[in-house]
Formats: sequence, structure tokens, C-alpha cells
Amino acid sequence: MRTDLAASYGEERLPRYTSYPTAPHFSPAIGADTYARWLSELPAGASASLYLHVPFCREMCWYCGCHTQIARRDGLIAAYQRTLRSEIVRVAETIGRRIKVEHIHFGGGTPTIMAPEAFAELMAAMRHAFFVLPSAEIAVEIDPRTLTAEMVEAMRLSGVNRASLGVQSFDPVVQRAINRVQSFEQTASVVDMLRSAGINGINFDLIYGLPHQTVASCLDTVRRSLELAPDRFSVFGYAHVPSFKKHQRMINENHLPDGLARHDQACAIANALKEAGYVQIGLDHFARPDDAMAVAFKEGTLRRNFQGYTTDQGEVLLGFGASAIGHLPQGYVQNQVQIGAYAQSIANGHLATAKGYGLTDDDRLRADIIERIMCEFSADLGDICARHGAEAGAMLQSASRLKSLISDGVVRLDGERLAVASDSRFLVRSVAAAFDAHLDPVKQLHSRAV
Repeated sequence: MRTDLAASYGEERLPRYTSYPTAPHFSPAIGADTYARWLSELPAGASASLYLHVPFCREMCWYCGCHTQIARRDGLIAAYQRTLRSEIVRVAETIGRRIKVEHIHFGGGTPTIMAPEAFAELMAAMRHAFFVLPSAEIAVEIDPRTLTAEMVEAMRLSGVNRASLGVQSFDPVVQRAINRVQSFEQTASVVDMLRSAGINGINFDLIYGLPHQTVASCLDTVRRSLELAPDRFSVFGYAHVPSFKKHQRMINENHLPDGLARHDQACAIANALKEAGYVQIGLDHFARPDDAMAVAFKEGTLRRNFQGYTTDQGEVLLGFGASAIGHLPQGYVQNQVQIGAYAQSIANGHLATAKGYGLTDDDRLRADIIERIMCEFSADLGDICARHGAEAGAMLQSASRLKSLISDGVVRLDGERLAVASDSRFLVRSVAAAFDAHLDPVKQLHSRAV
């Protein structure tokens, strides 16, 4: 990987392109009435994925960029779970039929902060409202510091088959600097509990670019993680945006690595995981060669949504909970971010949609190009444009940012086929951004490119 390119492009603030257009472009013009109409218009054969956002944690990790808050009282969590159940019923009634569900993902926050019986009730409500396929992937994000044996049993009985464990770093110095002290032994114990319960799909989340982090500490975290043999890794660069996430002000910026140091950490982690036999997938995922995600990457069927890379082929994502985002053929919708406002909307018998975005034909075309670049590091512009009734030449002409990327050797263009150079794949977001008609380079709304 080229350090000269990391220096040239690494400080750019760019989206992670889990959607196109990205969430900052959502508008209050798309509200509950629009969402209800879109739901009622879903085609008869449509299947869906479900995302449930649980915005509570026992304590705040200072690096966190999620919509979450500290919950000391269990009553607050129980009330939220009841609101989620009501929203599930409301959405299902608006659709008007029991559609198929192929994926369910619990995110947060800490989804397992719910009481085990409340989690089981929520799963039962989803199975009643929707036809959850026997083969459905049901995934839960987990904080290993708080998971109990009772919750593992509730997950097992509810059909959970994948767990994503937040690890971030095993370096105690880094852990103290981000207010997340989590021992290797805690993590190993949780992995053992999950596998004993038959929950064998194990993902680890790691982060680079944290305060006091070094290449050596990153590699030590990878080494220890490999002892637990997860199926997948997600490796993210820390996004320091204290103007948006005030708790990040607790992190001393003087202790953060610069762009080149972040680049070195990302490269070191990637090389170590590949040497251990994992396949690098897209921007930030790694999987065992026989894992479904690695197979999808090899076969060119990998997708990208708000949970990152996915094997989910569906065009409908229904989001439940405060701040949750959904994706339908017509566009995107997002619920009220504030928990109180979200709960009040549901209590009043309404959908909780606060804003969204209606897709244009040009948006759909660019979204397809960006997704292929993010998933495959390449895109056949001729084929994609033809499917959308557009001209590849016109699309290339509109992508003015491509010129410098081509001249710097980041991108190769063979006729109408674009490919990211193998030593420049860490800049895939920069390449995708060349096709982003909505990107405002002045507004610092996103994380650094490296």
C-alpha cells in the first residue's frame, strides 16, 4: 500500500457509503404518511430484512458514534421494548400482509441490555407479524462485559445464529483512554458461552486510530483475537467527530494517531488477518474462506447496507426503534432520533418516521455504481448504465474527481470498466465519492478516508 496516497487522500472526510444518498441528505419532507404509502405499495413477492435499534448502554464508550444513551433503570428499557413491539405491529398492519423475512439484526447501543424474557417476547412478536424463514440469519451485537448466561439461553431459544462482539482493542492503555476496559478473559468466556449454545457465527469488531494505539498494539489485539477463531472481523477506523458526539471530547486529541499512522495500523491489521487465512472483503471486513460472506464476495453477490457488508439480497430493510433507518424501493426513511419523540409517535398510533429521501433514477444508477465499487473494487460502468438506460460516457464525464485518481494510479479505466488498483484499495471510499452527486467537500460530516 502506498503511503504517498495515504498522505494525499487520507485526510478527506468521506462517507462510508452504507447508503446512497447518505443520511445527511435525508429531509423532513419524507414523513410518516409517505412511509405508510411506500409500505402499502410493496410488491406481493417482496421479502424484507429487519433492523432493530436498542439505544441503551450501561456506560458510555468515549469513541462511540452510535445513537445511544446510558440507562441505569431497567424500567426505561422495558418501556422501550414495549414500544418496539407496538411499532412492529403497526408496520406489519400497514403492509397489510405477512411478508417473508430473511435477515434480522439487533443493533445499538447494547441490544442484550434487555431482560432475557423481553428479548424472547420481541422475537416472538416479529415471528407473529412476519414470516421469518427457517433459514433466516438472526444477528445480535454484543458487549461481552455485560452478557449473561440467561440472555445467551434466550438468544438460543429465539433462533439467534450470529453474534457480533465489540472488542476494539485488548490494549489496557487504549481501553482506559476510551472508557472501555474489557479483558481478554471476559471476551473468551462469552465466545465459549455462545458456541456452547450453538450460536456459532461469531464476528469481532476491531478499531484502529484510537488514542495511544500503535501498530504493535493493533497486532497484539489481532493475535489474541485469532486465539478465539471468529468467523469474521470488521475493522473500522475511529471517526473523531466531537462536534457531533460530545462524549468524544473526553478523548485527548493529542493522543490520536495521524493519517499516516492510521494507514500503517490498518495495513498491519489487514496483512495479519490475511496471513492467518482470512479473505479481505471490501473496505473493512475479513472472513474465513468458507464463510457465506467470503463466498458472496467471490461470486460478486456481496451487498452493502446500514450494517456494512452483507449477504442480504433483499431490496427492503425495515428499521425499528429510535433513529433506525429503513430502505424500500422508493427510498429511505429514518425514525425520530430522540427516544421520547419516537415513543410518543408510536403511542399516538402513528409511524415514527421523521425524515427520509425519495430516490430518483439518477440516484439509483449512482447507488449501483457506488455499491459495486465498495463491494468489488471495480464496476462495469457500461453494463450498469445500460441496465438503467444511461450512457457510461456521460457518467464518466460527470465524475470529475476521477481524473486525479486515474493520474495518481489509484484507478484504472479499461474502456468502460473501472478498477481500483490493488495497492490503493484502502482509498475505495475516495473512488466511490467520485460518483457522489450530492457530496459537499466543504462540510466535515464524515470520518477520514484512511
